[in-house]
Amino acid sequence: MAGPVLLHYPLATTRGDAVELTLTPMTAQELDRLLGSLVQGYAEDLVAHRGMTPEAALERSVSQLRESLPAGAATEGALLRLGRVGDTEVGWIWVTLPTAAAPEQAWIHNIEVHEEHRGHGYARRMIQLIEAELAQLGVPELGLNVFGTNTVAIGLYRSLGFEVTSQQMAKRLTPAS
Repeated sequence: MAGPVLLHYPLATTRGDAVELTLTPMTAQELDRLLGSLVQGYAEDLVAHRGMTPEAALERSVSQLRESLPAGAATEGALLRLGRVGDTEVGWIWVTLPTAAAPEQAWIHNIEVHEEHRGHGYARRMIQLIEAELAQLGVPELGLNVFGTNTVAIGLYRSLGFEVTSQQMAKRLTPAS
């Protein structure tokens, strides 16, 4: 497989002039800076959506991250990209290339647009750019998970052509006293 590719996608702004969203490979220092909020955010989601204790959720979040990125930004098969508009970092995306367990499918582990840059279509552009990079690498499919309550993300993914391929359901029970 080829090395990292710098990809550009023109964006229309409200003023009508063009800006360019660029995905660039992430450095180890950039990943280190972003990991704290990723670990914390995933732990909070596990508490809210899986009923885990905060301590157990944080432990699981840290351990899953260690397993998924054992060499950090240098982890083989991990595409860690920063989204930039000009010199401004607007967000990031983390995708893994197909594995033996899923030989035809890359996987979005995380996509995040920094809060102050949300609502400008940057997540859509980052996904489109990563799709173009994956297509250049010959990857035929891209998958992801999304919590069922994240209706904004679900709407974005559907508008980009993602379809539900499996579904988990849960019901909270009240333990008997």
